[in-house]
Parts: sequence; C-alpha cells; structure tokens
Amino acid sequence: MATPQQLQLLAPLSGVLMPLDQVPDQVFSSRVIGDGLCIDPTSSTLCAPLAGVISNVQASGHAVSITDDNGVQVLMHIGLDTVNLAGKGFTRLVEEGQRVEEGEALIEFDADYIALNARSLLTLMLVVSGEPFTWLAPETGVVQNGQPLLSLNPSEVAADEPEEGEALFSKPLTLPNLNGLHARPAAVFAQAAKGFSASICLHKQQDSANAKSLVAIMALQTAHGDIVQVSAAGADAEVAIKTLVELLAAGCGEAVTVMAEVETVATDASSLKVLHGVCASAGSAFGQVVQIAQQTLEIIESGRGAQVEREHLSQALATAVLDLQQLRDQATGDTQADIFKAHQELLEDPSLLDQALALIDAGKSAGFAWRAATESTATLFKKLGNALLAERAADLADVGQRVLKLILGVEDQAMELPEGAILIAEQLTPSQTAGLDTRKVLGFATVGGGATSHVAILARAFGLPAICGLPVQVLALANGTRVLLDADQGELQLDPELAAIEQLQANRQRQKKRRQYELENAALAACTRDGHHVEITANIASLAEAEQAMTLGGEGVGLLRSEFLYLDRNHAPSHDEQASTYSAIARALGPARSLVVRTLDVGGDKPLAYVPMDRETNPFLGMRGIRLCLERPQLLRDQFKAILSSAGLARLHIMLPMVTQLSELRLARQLLEEEALAAGLTELPKLGIMIEVPAAALMADLFAPEVDFFSIGTNDLTQYTLAMDRDHPRLASQADSFHPSVLRLIAGTVKAAHAHGKWVGVCGALASEHLAVPLLLGLGVDELSVSVPLIPAIKAAVREVDLLDCQAIAQQVLGLESAGQVREALRLHHEATVDTSLVLEN
Repeated sequence: MATPQQLQLLAPLSGVLMPLDQVPDQVFSSRVIGDGLCIDPTSSTLCAPLAGVISNVQASGHAVSITDDNGVQVLMHIGLDTVNLAGKGFTRLVEEGQRVEEGEALIEFDADYIALNARSLLTLMLVVSGEPFTWLAPETGVVQNGQPLLSLNPSEVAADEPEEGEALFSKPLTLPNLNGLHARPAAVFAQAAKGFSASICLHKQQDSANAKSLVAIMALQTAHGDIVQVSAAGADAEVAIKTLVELLAAGCGEAVTVMAEVETVATDASSLKVLHGVCASAGSAFGQVVQIAQQTLEIIESGRGAQVEREHLSQALATAVLDLQQLRDQATGDTQADIFKAHQELLEDPSLLDQALALIDAGKSAGFAWRAATESTATLFKKLGNALLAERAADLADVGQRVLKLILGVEDQAMELPEGAILIAEQLTPSQTAGLDTRKVLGFATVGGGATSHVAILARAFGLPAICGLPVQVLALANGTRVLLDADQGELQLDPELAAIEQLQANRQRQKKRRQYELENAALAACTRDGHHVEITANIASLAEAEQAMTLGGEGVGLLRSEFLYLDRNHAPSHDEQASTYSAIARALGPARSLVVRTLDVGGDKPLAYVPMDRETNPFLGMRGIRLCLERPQLLRDQFKAILSSAGLARLHIMLPMVTQLSELRLARQLLEEEALAAGLTELPKLGIMIEVPAAALMADLFAPEVDFFSIGTNDLTQYTLAMDRDHPRLASQADSFHPSVLRLIAGTVKAAHAHGKWVGVCGALASEHLAVPLLLGLGVDELSVSVPLIPAIKAAVREVDLLDCQAIAQQVLGLESAGQVREALRLHHEATVDTSLVLEN
C-alpha cells in the first residue's frame, strides 16, 4: 500500500492568527480536542481547509468536521460558547456524508450577531485525529482565506483491535448538559474514555458511537434531557463504565443542573454510601451539604478603544491589589497572609500584563483580554505536569476572577449558609475559603485541589476538616443531604447511621480534652516513660512561626525553609534582608537551641522568576535543590554568607537539600568554608544533608563520615521510592510514608549515622503523625521536626511510650508488606500499650 502523501490544510477563512494557548477556553487551549490554530475572523464564510467527507455538522451550525481519504479528521468550531445560540446567526451549506473539495463553502455566519451574543467569535481549526503538523506560514499575523497554513504527514496506523468479551451496560442516564455533548464536553468524555483499554460505546436510542472518538460523539447530536447509556467490553469495562457515567452525570466539565437522583450517577447505588478522597485538613464533622458553584460572568469581546480598556484594566488591578492587602491585614497568621501576598505578586506579573495589553491593542475589551491572559497562563501551568504548579494555576484562576468582577462591576454573590454547612464544590478558591463564616461552616469537600493547595492550607489554619480528590458524583448531591465528613479517613459518608454520628461527637469531645491537656503540658520535656529523651523541634518558614514554636514548647528549629525569602517575588532578596531575617529567627531561639537552615530548595516545581530555567518535562527529577545551587554557585555563596551572619545567636546548622552524590556535598562544603573564612569565623556551623532521595539513603554509610547530621525528608523520599507523585489526587492515598520500603530506608539511614556517631532527624510529614511516633523512636531517630501547631501533641505522644516497646513494634512492621498493614499494627500497638484515660482525667 502506498504511503499517504503530504497534506496541506488551508485557512478556512480570513482573519488574524492567534496562538492556541491564548484562547480563553481551557478545553481548546490545553488541546484536549486536538492541536491546531485559532483565527479571529474578518470574513464570514467558513470554507473547507481540505478535501474529504463531512463526517459531522452540528444542527446548530457552529461546528463542522471533515474526514479525508486517509482518515485525517479536522474540526472547525466558529466562536466560543456559540452552541448557546441554538443555530441563530449560522447558515449550514453542507450535510453529513457530503463530499467537499478544498475551499468549498461550508457555513455562512453573521459575524456581528455572533460577536454581540456569544462569548467570542474566535474560530478554531483542530486536527482531532492527532497527526503532527508543521507551519507553512508565520504562527501569528493576518491570513487570507485559502492560504496554506499547515502541512501534515498522514501515516498508516493500524486500527486498534476491539476488546473481546460480553459488553456491560450502564443504567440509563439523563444528559444534564444544556446543549448536549457539543465539542467541549464531548472532548472531555472522549479523552477520559481513551484512558481505558476496553471497547466503549455511547448509546442514544438506536444510535451508538465510539466513545473514544470526538467526532463520533458529536455526530450523535445529543441534546439536553436525552437518555444515554455507556457500554464497555474488556478487562477494565466495569471501571470504565463507572467512571464515564460519573463524568456524564457531572456534565463533563460543564456547569450543569443535576437532573436525576443521585442514585443514577453510579451503576451501583450502594457504592454511594461512602465517597473516598484524600485528607486535605484533618478532623471530622457532621452537617448538611451546601453546593458552591462558580459565578458565571458575561464578557463582551470587542473593546471601546485601547485607551479606555487599558484604563479599565489598570483601575481593576489597582483595586484588586488593595482588596488583597486588606485580606493580608485581616489574616490571623503568616501562612494566610502569605497566600494573598502571592496573589498580589501574580497581579504584578509582567508577562500576564503584556498578554492582556496586547489583546486590548488588538481591539479586545479589558475583560476579554484579562480572561484570555489568565486562562492561557493557568493552562500552561497545568500542562507542565507538576502538582504544585497546577495548584498555582488555581490561585491564578482566583485572581483572574477577582479582577474580572471589578472590570465588569459585578458584586460577589453573598453565600447564605445554613448552620452546620459542609461545602461541596468542584474547587474552592482561596478567596472563597478566606471569607467563610466558620461559625456555620463545619468543613468542605472538593473534586479538585490537593493537600498542598492554598485552600488546604487555609482549611488547616481555620481548623476545618477538608477532603479533596473526591469523585465528580459528589457534585450531584442535593443541598441539605446529611453527610459525615471524616477527613482523617478521607471519607464522605452519605446519610450516616445515628451510631456513627454519636461516635463522631464522642470522639470530638475526647479530642478537645486531649488538646487541652497537650497545651497545658507543652513545656514538659519529650521523654519516654523509661527516660529516653527525643528532641522535638519545628518546621518553620518565618520569624512569627519561630516565635509561636517556642511558646508551644518547641526545643529548636529542625527545618527553616529558606526559600520563603526567594519565592513570589521578581528579584532576589538582598544580603541585608536575608541576614536580618536569619539573625532575628536565631535570636528568637537563643544560643541554647538548634537552628537548622535548609539552603534554597527551589527548581522545576518551585521556579524563581528571576533565575532563568529551562522548561522541564519532569520538574521533580530535574534541576532543583542542591543541583540548581551548584550550577549557580554565586546564589549559594550569597546564601551561605547571609546564614553565617547569625552564627553564635543560636546553635547553627546548615542543611543541603536533594543531595545524591558525595561530590555535591564536598563542593558545597568547600564554598561554605571559603565564605566562613572571608567572614572571619573560626568555627564552621554543623553541615548536614537531607535524606530525601533513595540514592542518599542507600549510601548513608558513605555520607555519614562526611556530615554532622542527617535529616530525613519523608515526603520526597516516599514519592521517589514508590514512584508516585504525593500530590496526585488518585495516588495520594497510596503514596504513604508508612510503606515498609520507606521505613527500611529510614532504618538503614539511622544505622549508618549512629555507626559514625552522627544524629538523625525526621523533618517530613511522617514526624508530625501521632501514629508514627513509636515507630520512629523505635527505629532510633534522635529528633522529630514537626508542624508548629502539632508540637504539644507530638511531645505528649513521646511521653506515653516506652522505648523498648517502640523498638519491638518497629522491628515487627519492617517485615510487613504494605502501608495499610503497618498502620493497623501501629494502631493495635497504641491501643495495647498506651493508656491515655489517666491523662484525660488528671
């Protein structure tokens, strides 16, 4: 068979080319539907960019697909949200199955009507069959109808063999989408279906479509209220059906009104008794569901002159900065204030402003330009494949919405909340969370977000239990549904039994008494019942946290995250700023307490605006931590010099992150010695490394002679050992630091350090887990550096155990095969050996 010839795609109309990244619609800009181009049209007839057969033309006339003889499929979509026009402004000139030649007219449209009545007139041409292409013209600028734009190389691709086996069918489901499965929700559905090996079909009455084909789904011509079913055949058929039915019920990414009872969301109604997610903020609560939806904003695309629109944007940005400053001033702690400081920094980002101003100068309104700039940048963050950057995308969306409302003069919708509200949302924003009435809100549960998101941080600051990563069917729960939010277990229980509610209330009473006891005894030393002392220190990122740690009984600082001085700003901190901050923190501790300063731990997952870095496919495995600092040694020298200025004010320790090789340690030590000599210091501070990469743990016996201490970062050590992103919503529950493989690396590290007379701390999240205290003590860990609010609780936990018992349980769990087994063994050990009833009575 002959190889298919190179194929050219012509411009389907005249206009101005615009990068796909700047299209203010995430499904298009993130290329879920397919890669291609966007044209802001100056003509009003859509023409065929290639010869082929019309494989689909929407009844509303706003979109059409062509398939050529080699199977290349091209979708053209006129405007954004134009499906809502229900065909007004469009005249279809072709029908499905009709053969067309390149340049033949397909659809005529009334550009003025669409510009006034739809979100945008921007027109997309996308290669939905996935063939790569090269540009035949500049990617921006004016183009004429019929001008060659793209060159494709179609290839012979063998069709996937259909999965064998009997097909399973879902229950019938009523489509909630106002305009059926048009391009956007169809693309989301097809993308999800492609994640399964099973053969999957979507059925509407007697018609069916390959669920992995966008064009086939659109050809079903579904409408609001249609009854559909999903069928699947293959090994993962059951999971595919359950996932895809949930997606359909939730609107496939569109805001919808739930049309059916919750029981229709899943194939098995009993599975809805408990929904599983990931703990974002510990605790539990019983209350009623309150669904929170994002406010819809109507934006006109065309501007009223560049000067007028620039002024609108400038005024809105200035007001937003002031509003955020008010939120910072009202914050009850540095953590909350820093979130809104970061939002202010986003508003001052020059690249964001440049994008918006360029669109304004091209004739767009301030609102349209600002939304396009923020949405395209947020999409870029999400495409980088990094959970932390994806969460910053959520912050950018929040900031974007804040400014948009100011541009449009739209007031925030007041949330009238009942008593005992459990908020349910696809994703809450930091602004929404900061304004919660905590007298009425008992907790919240979301589909999106993560345990490190700013919303999760705010929830913990407010003491509200929260779950993220729930299945989309949670959005179908009716307001007023009684739920028990058990964030500790990552569960949302629907209509719980009375016994479960009573148990929850009893547990909360015990926890309240427990916290009171812990605070009253926070100043007591952390000594086991048989006299073994363990140092309990704090993980901090500010002077305020250092001071708070001391009032809560902290015995020092086991981790000062120095990057707080470098992030969310457009220039590096000066020497004086760094030196004064380190010195102030050291003075707060005093000469008798240890201060462990971790050198700059930034990189692909935490980029610095003022340090040029290449874009990385996998930032967690790229230039970060000590690798970045040694590549830019002056950055490390400047930091060493500033840290050394606090020598003598506390027992100073310096810790290097992400070390994997002895050469990195030796080179860093050489730079430190040179800076200490230049500063006239006769004694070096203690120098240690983070153990957070399996390579360092496995070579701890070689590192130990050359360091003064180790500190184990269990968060990264876990994700690198298990090859699981700890912030991935579907893997977070499995990326568990109690996994025996992680515990064996900790045990080996401690053994190697003690053989050379060096101490070992744990500064990762495992150190802050009450259940892990006897385990870590039993493995021989000398210091636990924990989250500041948890210092009293961890000290109390140490005082309730015997070291010999701890050593016995530690050896026992090293032989287990899963994190779940370890947790259960530790729970049983706690019940058998720790009697806290006397504690609570005294």
